[in-house]
Amino acid sequence: MARVGITGIGLATPLGLGADETWQGLVEGRSAVGPIRSYDASSLETRLGAEVPEFRPRDYIENRRSLRTMTRHDVLSMVAAKFAVEDSGVDLEDDAEGRNALFTAGNKQVSDPDHFSEASVAARDENGEADIRRFGELAYGSVHPLFFIEGIQGASLFYVSEAYNVRGPNTYFSGTAEAGANAIARGFNAVRRGEADLALCGASDSPIFWWHMAAWDTLGVTTRRNDLGAAAIAPYDRDRDGTVMGEGGAFFMLEDLEAAGSRGAKVYAEIVGTGAASDTGKLLTPEPSGRPVASAVSRAIARAGATPADVDYVAAHGTGTKLGDRSEAAGLRQVLGENGAVASSVKAATGHLIGAAGALNVAVAALAIDRGAIPPTLNLENIDPRCEGVDWVPKEGREAKVDMAIAMARGLEGQNVALALRRP
Repeated sequence: MARVGITGIGLATPLGLGADETWQGLVEGRSAVGPIRSYDASSLETRLGAEVPEFRPRDYIENRRSLRTMTRHDVLSMVAAKFAVEDSGVDLEDDAEGRNALFTAGNKQVSDPDHFSEASVAARDENGEADIRRFGELAYGSVHPLFFIEGIQGASLFYVSEAYNVRGPNTYFSGTAEAGANAIARGFNAVRRGEADLALCGASDSPIFWWHMAAWDTLGVTTRRNDLGAAAIAPYDRDRDGTVMGEGGAFFMLEDLEAAGSRGAKVYAEIVGTGAASDTGKLLTPEPSGRPVASAVSRAIARAGATPADVDYVAAHGTGTKLGDRSEAAGLRQVLGENGAVASSVKAATGHLIGAAGALNVAVAALAIDRGAIPPTLNLENIDPRCEGVDWVPKEGREAKVDMAIAMARGLEGQNVALALRRP
């Protein structure tokens, strides 16, 4: 089995474009959470979000024809993938034998609804009820002709492979935070088992979009403390009441360590183990004991050939929900022991990137190893007594030598994924 290293990191987050901008924002304790600017969110219960700074997609995407059918989700994938490729210094053009792999992920659900809104409104009868027959008559001339193509869930897989001539193994993972982590785990296994020489993998998402926000509002997982602005989301704090959505993308170049060394590549971290477990309790109600979290983390550590004592840092999931934070803390305590490894969540800085949240945590873990620092959990003023027993990093970051880190990802439907990373 080959050893696998991360040789490129590409980030597009609310804190900035590129890994350096995002990391600087994290360690400085800055938050990108604030009132949603991209549309009128006044009808929503939660009117806060974390948006990627304005940029011109055409500055990062060469194929103008493809750009016309991309959603925000696809654009963020392309930007983050571009940064990862450039950061790695790998030349992807020569892949005649299909030895380069691609694994993407996200929670893309729909085309741009604005492209059929005019026909939908016009199709209502005098009572305001939708007339599907009238909609059919109007749709031909008023709905975007490429509406279906635009909405294909795994379109990022095509756009990225086309841009970088990636012809090897490939898969799109659909889901929430676990999806991005699974894409990276799949890339790790593809290189480790010799299926590919390298793997470009990662995730993106845009849950702050109004279509998605309307759904999150009804699930009751987002904060209602709009008046607090950036302070509204407070993972592990006793006064927390929910999360805040953010948008972004996180991609990686994974390579055989020996090959990376032969070309003099920088290696941020080595991926050494993965673990996964499912919580079979109720939807949106994680098992209070945290056993599924503990199981996923334990498996990742064991597959790394390590022990819990070897873990220096956990890039925790920490969404700021009551039940989610408590169950995660309980699971980490089981594995790491009381006052075990240092841990923090970056969601109060970037928002919850949903499908890209797990991938972002892998970047946080890798950069903590590479840069010798741990980003803080913002707004953690008073730890919830049921979240105690973990060495959380509140409000301000720490300088620390991190030799081994765990990146956590938890899905909306009980999925738990952990990746173990080590100093190369």
